[in-house]
Amino acid sequence: GIPGISMVASGYSIGKDHGFPTTSVKKVAKKATSKRNKVIRSVVREVAGFSPYERRVVEILKLGRDRRALRFCKTRLGSHARAQAKREEIGNILRTASLHH
Repeated sequence: GIPGISMVASGYSIGKDHGFPTTSVKKVAKKATSKRNKVIRSVVREVAGFSPYERRVVEILKLGRDRRALRFCKTRLGSHARAQAKREEIGNILRTASLHH
């Protein structure tokens, strides 16, 4: 909004505060993942493995092409933040797998 101007809609289609009067919805922060859900997700990941695009990300990361992996994830997932999270997730799995072997 513009500072100094109230953003309360008047119900009129013209004028400074035009538009249908609505109430704003307060956003609620996401809660931390519970222990139970973490266990369930790890079991599902273990059983189901990686999807085909995730397998390709694994190969790209093994080559040491982090930027390329991020760009590939971004095209598949649609957003930069999701791509970063996915690259980090797969990278962590690879790191733990390399420590155990």
